[in-house]
Amino acid sequence: MSRLISRLRQLRASDSTIAAHVRETLVESLYASPQSLVIGALTSSAITMTVAAISGDGLMLGVALTIAAVAGVRIVDVLRTPAAPAPSGDRPRHQELIYRAGALSYSALLGLFGLLTLTRTVDGVLQLLAVTTTIGYAAGIAGRNAGRPWIALSQLCFASLPLVAGLLWSLMPLKALLAGVILLFIVAMMDITLQTYGVILKATVGAIEKAALAEHHAAIARRDDLTGVANRTAFRERFEARLEAVSRGEGMLALLWLDLDRFKEINDSFGHLAGNDLLAAVARRLNEAFGDRDIVARLGGDEFALVCTIRDEAEVAAIGARILELVALPVAHDGAPLKVSASLGVAIAPKDGTDPDRLLKNADLALYRAKDGGRGEMRIFEPRMDEKIERERELASEMKGALERGEFHLAVQPIFDLAGERITAGEVLLRWTNRRYGPVSPAEFIPIAEDNGLIVAIGGWVIREACRVGRDWGDVTIAVNLSPIQLRSAELPSVILGALASSGLCPERLELEVTETVLLNDIEASLTALDAINRLKVRTTLDDFGTGYSSLSYLTRFPFQTLKIDRSFVTDLERNPASVAIVQTIIDLAQKLGMRTTVEGVETQAQLDQLRRTRCDSVQGFLLGHPLPVDQFGALFRERSLRPA
Repeated sequence: MSRLISRLRQLRASDSTIAAHVRETLVESLYASPQSLVIGALTSSAITMTVAAISGDGLMLGVALTIAAVAGVRIVDVLRTPAAPAPSGDRPRHQELIYRAGALSYSALLGLFGLLTLTRTVDGVLQLLAVTTTIGYAAGIAGRNAGRPWIALSQLCFASLPLVAGLLWSLMPLKALLAGVILLFIVAMMDITLQTYGVILKATVGAIEKAALAEHHAAIARRDDLTGVANRTAFRERFEARLEAVSRGEGMLALLWLDLDRFKEINDSFGHLAGNDLLAAVARRLNEAFGDRDIVARLGGDEFALVCTIRDEAEVAAIGARILELVALPVAHDGAPLKVSASLGVAIAPKDGTDPDRLLKNADLALYRAKDGGRGEMRIFEPRMDEKIERERELASEMKGALERGEFHLAVQPIFDLAGERITAGEVLLRWTNRRYGPVSPAEFIPIAEDNGLIVAIGGWVIREACRVGRDWGDVTIAVNLSPIQLRSAELPSVILGALASSGLCPERLELEVTETVLLNDIEASLTALDAINRLKVRTTLDDFGTGYSSLSYLTRFPFQTLKIDRSFVTDLERNPASVAIVQTIIDLAQKLGMRTTVEGVETQAQLDQLRRTRCDSVQGFLLGHPLPVDQFGALFRERSLRPA
């Protein structure tokens, strides 16, 4: 008995500490078997009504009718469909109070009816019916309501103790013995109830923990490990759910496909940890700005996707501008700011379709066009994008085997020395004749090679081939253009050394040209790369000088031996005195810095005559010579007179 009392005290203390979600599950267990409650209520009501009717006792009949009424209310309560629990958790508590009131009322009424039967009737059969019905009910609730043990124990006492009192009231030895048995029954049922509760509680907690763990694993499986935003799987599920609403005519969606520009260069220059920091920062900013109501996901690599609910197409421009602004903010890594831009492709549902695959394809096409347009931009899908981008993708596929198939070849445009009227250099130009598409313009295939990571291999072949074919051109310099990606490749110095060694070309005869835009992206990396080239005794040229972002600081910081003045100044040379003044100023400045100058784009004799007065070192252009196959260039460079080709 002392052990039972101790367990009851522990129960009182522990029941108040049960977590709300566990209590909710235990309350639900009270309603888990409505059939048993209905059967018990109907049978008990029928028996009590029968006993009361046979006894003819008005008080017993009133109690029996009350038992039937309470039974009806309990049946309605247990059979009604429960609403979803309120977020506050108030509904389970309210539900438990209703159930407890009904259960305790019903138990007390049964106990009272048994007491009245024992004290107000002398018919042994009626007394037996009342006692067995009440004891049977008490035994059933010990297991059925064990999930909320205080309800079960209270019912047990309310139903059974009045029987004990009624049996003792008669002062008959056999009835007193039965009263003692019922008391032992009560103690035993209490113990059973507490044990059953322990098992139910343990199973409930275990099931909830298991469900929580499964939910946690499911959430992890749908979250990107690095950035914490949705991954491709979760994105697809949520995107399709949003599209179903759009298909029913509920609003519009914008799918924005985001790709970081030249992200590989961040990894190559600063390491993968820096790249990871950048990705995490971009994801965090996007999620803070759009994650509350929209979908933000990382699809892999440096690609992100957002799905935003929009009122009209005009809203897309503001969303896209905000995204590009967030991405462009610098990210601190080891005390240095990392900067990156992004390209953005947009498809709009339902205008561009409601099928997820079609929308993803359309957004991808728009993204491709944004990159092709200069990066750092947003493009909204237009149907006409399909044809051009499909060609670009097919060219990218064809390019993967072009080197092995021998589809690339070189052309050479001569560069003339004005003073000596002779060819001093040849600019090597890459050409591609594809097996399916025929000749493809460099303006079309060079960006494709850069975007697909093929430019380093192709550029390496150009350097090796240029050195090989140019070794027999006397003292003529061989000029080769470098891609920005190729310039920062760690393999570039070894490629140059290998090309010089295999061809036997003198390093001073090789000249590598880079444009001003190369220097803008990462000045320190560009400076390091150019220094490495010059240490090999290979010359460097700053190409297209004077366009866009020209800065005199380039001439002091970077080790160039030649400046190539952009053709845009030559075009207006005959008509615009300002162009003459600019060209003359650049030439004078280069001479004072010990640099040679080459003017490109010479197409008329008047332009050539004007340039002769500026005292530039070299000129090139269609007036003097078109690009020629390498086998024809060998004869041309020996010409001593300067004349149109």
